[in-house]
Amino acid sequence: MSDSALLRRPSPLRTAYELLSSMRFAITLLAVICIASVIGTVVKQNEPLNNYINQFGPFWTEVLGRFSLFTVYSAGWFLAILGFLVLSTSLCIARNAPKIVADLRSFKEDIREGALKAFHHKGEGTLALSREAAMQHASAVLAGRGWQARAQLREGGTMVAARAGRANKLGYLAAHSAVVLICLGGLSDGDLVVRLQMALGGKSTFEGGGLIKDVPPEHRLPATNPTFRGNLLVTEGTRAGVAVLSMPDGIVLQDLPFDVELKKFIVEYYDTGMPKLFASQIVIHDNATGQATEATVKVNEPAIHQGVAIYQSSFEDGGSLLKLKAVPMARSGPAFDVQGRVGDTLQLTNGNDKLTVELTGLKVINVENLGSDREGEAGTDVRRVDLGATLSKHLGSGAKPDGRAKTLHNIGPAITYKLVDASGQRREFHNYMVPVELEGQRVFLVGMREALSENFRYLRIPADSEGSMGGWLRLRDALRDPAARSSAARLYAKAATPDGRPEMAEQLRITAERALALFAGAESPGDGQPVTGGLDAFSRFVEHSVPEAERQKVAEVLLRILNGAFYELAQISRGRAAQPPLPPGPETERFLTQAVLSMSDASFYPAPVMLQLDSFEQVQASVFQVARAPGKTLVYLGAVLLIVGVFAMLYIRERRLWIWLSDDPERPGATRVQLAMSTPRRTLDIDQDFDRLRSSLLAGPGGTTA
Repeated sequence: MSDSALLRRPSPLRTAYELLSSMRFAITLLAVICIASVIGTVVKQNEPLNNYINQFGPFWTEVLGRFSLFTVYSAGWFLAILGFLVLSTSLCIARNAPKIVADLRSFKEDIREGALKAFHHKGEGTLALSREAAMQHASAVLAGRGWQARAQLREGGTMVAARAGRANKLGYLAAHSAVVLICLGGLSDGDLVVRLQMALGGKSTFEGGGLIKDVPPEHRLPATNPTFRGNLLVTEGTRAGVAVLSMPDGIVLQDLPFDVELKKFIVEYYDTGMPKLFASQIVIHDNATGQATEATVKVNEPAIHQGVAIYQSSFEDGGSLLKLKAVPMARSGPAFDVQGRVGDTLQLTNGNDKLTVELTGLKVINVENLGSDREGEAGTDVRRVDLGATLSKHLGSGAKPDGRAKTLHNIGPAITYKLVDASGQRREFHNYMVPVELEGQRVFLVGMREALSENFRYLRIPADSEGSMGGWLRLRDALRDPAARSSAARLYAKAATPDGRPEMAEQLRITAERALALFAGAESPGDGQPVTGGLDAFSRFVEHSVPEAERQKVAEVLLRILNGAFYELAQISRGRAAQPPLPPGPETERFLTQAVLSMSDASFYPAPVMLQLDSFEQVQASVFQVARAPGKTLVYLGAVLLIVGVFAMLYIRERRLWIWLSDDPERPGATRVQLAMSTPRRTLDIDQDFDRLRSSLLAGPGGTTA
């Protein structure tokens, strides 16, 4: 390579500068930031790891986690791109601003008159005016149309240079400056500044648990921290002054220069059950002066104290006191009382079962779609159950039936808890406090799910005439008692034996007792599979013992016998409780029908006990977002500049006009006019504007157009 070629080759530093200051590089960075922002919007940020595993699976959770897609806005690569965008845009401004300023100052009146003929927009004509009068005429026309002009006297004539729409160039500077300001504001208000302070101040993230007051000082930031954004949870009647800042590898505590006391939390709901208004009545206690300031914080209406904004973010349960009834499900026995607060972890002993209960939530308002049945459709009858098919779904949906009219009702309080057995198996349960009327029968909805990604499935337990589970529980205990089953079978056989056919009584008794035993899970269906009980046992017994052609008929007979035996069993259970017998009628039929279905599904209920809410004392808590954000001023200013800049570039058209005035050699005292206009973009509006301008300029006394 020759020495001259080496001299012409740019240095690496110059190449890097050209790349960083190029518009294409800045646009590429902006596109990457937009894509990352879309990902950050679609994928929920800063969720617990288990939530992502349930949603994406272990493999993809690990892959997405490696790219920090669960914490996009605090990821190192995202902050680096923001930094490079600031640098690139700043270099673009520094590189082009001098040219733009010089261009704004210049009218380019030095253009040669001969060059005007090369423009697309051009025109010629003659005015019956002297050159001075022609220039005054042109100046008046240009001034009336908002043009700025400058004249240059030459030996052969006068060159008038004019321009309009100079703000178009300013729009370029405003838009690029806006990008720089917005990115700087985002960087200054993000956790980058917090990380720098932690690195320089010897602070570190905290990954343990326990009380906030016990967290060591190395995990706390001082109240003088110039920028932060965290969450502050305050329970009604208490005060707090330490915010939690979530970091990718843990948390950092931010001491506030004041305490926030929550006097009262207010929440109002729409008919759909969505919150219409939630607000907090608070008292701000200044740590330095001891002054107490009352304020009301609503959504989008923050309270500001010492430069720290207090936003209403959300609300949670603040530790409501729950009084529960623990109902044994896997065995018979009386219910026993359990008491705890939301957030507590309790230890239960149910026979040989050692259980851990995590009380996770109380929701007082629950609006569900309780659509009415289609007209003319009867409730479920166990005699219509097809036992020729295996039951494919148990614990069906609770209160959202398909194909029904939308009818919204508040169905009362509900609790959520997690049950952990001795093997570590964890399941979540969601139980409503009061019965709900579905398909003409009032039922208690008892829900469960195996994982957070699943919907709750509900067991429907019928309420008795007193609005409690007592009737169902007594009937269940009687079903598990062999003596009660035998007595019910005898009573059924006595009532169902036709007149004149006494020889059928014993066979009916045997069949009824076996039907009850199969349903109770006390007898095997005979197919060699594990004993389950419920309608599943009936299905397996019929499939194993009855020819296929007769299965449907035998199934219907067995279910009619089961229905009748259940009626007698219910009367026995009520007699043991010193209650009057169930009266015959539709209400009793609906109760027994639902009891059969729910007891069948109860065999698949995966918990030895069920917790039913008896009463509660609600305690609310507000979640505030507290932020000291000096960068918001930069962001607001950048937003204004961006609007102004985009408006200027899109709607203000830059135009330059030159008018050459010279004496007409053929007409003494007349002036020859030659004009041309340039614009960066040719449009129909520009063409029409030039035509009108040319007509006005050449419309003087004796004006002619060439």
